[in-house]
Amino acid sequence: MPDIADFDCDAFVRATLVEDLGEGGDITSAAVIPAAARFVGVMDSREPVVVAGLEIAAAFFRALDPDVEIALLAADGDRVAAGADLMRLNGKARAMLTAERSALNIMQHLTGIATMTRAYVDVIRGTGATLLDTRKTIPGLRVLEKYATRMGGATNHRMRLDDGAMIKDNHVAVAGGVGEAVRRAVAAGIGRIIVEVDRVEQIEPAIAAGATHLLLDNMDPPTLRGAVTLIGGRVPTEASGGVRLDNIRAIAATGVTYISAGRITQSAPAADIGLDFEAL
Repeated sequence: MPDIADFDCDAFVRATLVEDLGEGGDITSAAVIPAAARFVGVMDSREPVVVAGLEIAAAFFRALDPDVEIALLAADGDRVAAGADLMRLNGKARAMLTAERSALNIMQHLTGIATMTRAYVDVIRGTGATLLDTRKTIPGLRVLEKYATRMGGATNHRMRLDDGAMIKDNHVAVAGGVGEAVRRAVAAGIGRIIVEVDRVEQIEPAIAAGATHLLLDNMDPPTLRGAVTLIGGRVPTEASGGVRLDNIRAIAATGVTYISAGRITQSAPAADIGLDFEAL
């Protein structure tokens, strides 16, 4: 299994199969496919992708047929061409058909995220900026989706709300100002304090009060460049808001430390991955 902290693959597979099987199980395969029938199968990519989720997909087949023979032909993080074989299987036909949809769903989703992430990473290569993911993930799938962004070359940002304070405009509005909001976080004993600023004049009060990281929100490249100059390396800087593949290079060229993009988890299309079977 891939090394994914706080992820119980066996429990995930069981819960997913319970959702898909219902109370009656795969009634189609049970009615049509003889119990002794065996299949060989090949999972392949129909387009160029960055692979993610391959061992998790394999776990679905093993859960329903412990004796299935599986050969993994790629590894998570690999960039493969269209037509590349990813996995070969040999096992019980009913089990393979029953597990197929769940295995493909997770492969298509995670590989889609990894592929989009790698496209963003490739565009900013050489600038010195690091791509971060966000908490804009499907509930219940955050650990897996953030794993997929890592396979695409991004760095994980906060996994949970307790990974550090992130003071945003609504926190500032209630506290009465950026400086006061930061001072309250410092007084609470929080060591990592990320502060969202959307105006240059908020930078000095945030740093003076104890911010350890500034999130420069929805600033155009000239404004970002000026903000980075003003901050002068005193704290890491992060550009956020409206980040797309067509503008991320210009954002990275401003000298920011990080760029965060919710799009890589929110908007990644499913990868075109298929699975073909042949009866033995």
